[in-house]
Amino acid sequence: MAVSILFRPSLPQLLALKPFSAIPVPRLHSFISAAKMEGIEVAEQEEVKETGKKRIFVAGATGKTGRRIVDKLLSKGFGVRAGVIDLEKAKTSLPTDSNVQIVKADVTEGSEKLVEAIGDAEAVICATGFRFSWDLFAPWKVDNFGTVNLVEACRKAGVNRFILISSILVNGAAMGQIFNPAYIILNVFGLTLVAKLQAERHIRRSGINYTIVRPGGLREDPPSGNVVMEPEDTLYEGSISRDQVAEVAVEALLHPESNYKVVEIVSRSEAPKRSFEELFGSIKND
Repeated sequence: MAVSILFRPSLPQLLALKPFSAIPVPRLHSFISAAKMEGIEVAEQEEVKETGKKRIFVAGATGKTGRRIVDKLLSKGFGVRAGVIDLEKAKTSLPTDSNVQIVKADVTEGSEKLVEAIGDAEAVICATGFRFSWDLFAPWKVDNFGTVNLVEACRKAGVNRFILISSILVNGAAMGQIFNPAYIILNVFGLTLVAKLQAERHIRRSGINYTIVRPGGLREDPPSGNVVMEPEDTLYEGSISRDQVAEVAVEALLHPESNYKVVEIVSRSEAPKRSFEELFGSIKND
C-alpha cells in the first residue's frame, strides 16, 4: 500500500525550478449501446448526440491540463470521450455537454480495456501523469507503461493519430543538462523523465501518426506572452500556461504540419505571435 508523503510538489512546480524556469474519415457507427452491453463503465449523463463531429479520446481528462484540453476540443467543434479514473469526480469537474461522454479509463490496466474506452474516437490525446508518493514505480506505471498501453490500444482500435503531452528535459542527459536541478529532482522521484523518454521512443517506433508536445514548467495562470516552439532537445528552461499547452495539443489535430513531430514549447513576452501552421511548419519531421 502506497503512503503519500506530506510534501507533494507538483510536476509544474518542479519544472519551474531554476534554471528550468489528418484524422481518418469519421466512423459511422456508435459505440454507446455496445459499451453498455460489454460492461464498460460510462457516467450517467446524456448520451453523445450523433452530430457528425469528429470525436477525440482524452486520457487524463480530469487533470489540470486534461480539463483544459476538453474545453479547447469543444470550442473547436470536436466531440469528446473523456477517459477518467474517478467517474464521480469527472461529473463535477468536466463540462455538462451533450458532446462529452465520460468513460472509465485507467492506462495502467492494459490495452484491451483501453480499446473499449477509446470506442469510436478518431484520435487520442494523452494528458496523464502520476501522483507523487513513496511508490518509486509510479512514474513507470503511468508515464511509461500507461502510455505504451494507450499506444497499443490505438493500434488495436485502428486509431492512427496520437498526441502526447510530455516535458522538456526528458532527454536532459543527452543535452548536457544532467546537473540541471529540475532534471535531477524529477528523476529522483522514480526516474520520471527517463520513463517519459522511453514512452516517447515507443510512440515513434509504433508507426502511428504522432505529435509529442514537450512543454516547459506548467503555469496555472492565464496565458502571458506568445508560444515559442522549438525542435526536440533544444529548450532547458522556461514556462508556459496550461491553457496554451492545451491549445497546442488541439491545434496539432488541425494542422498536418504537426504530423510525426516532437515539439518543445514555452511562452515568452517578447516573442512574436505566429500562426500554428507556421509554428509547426518550422519544425522538421523526424
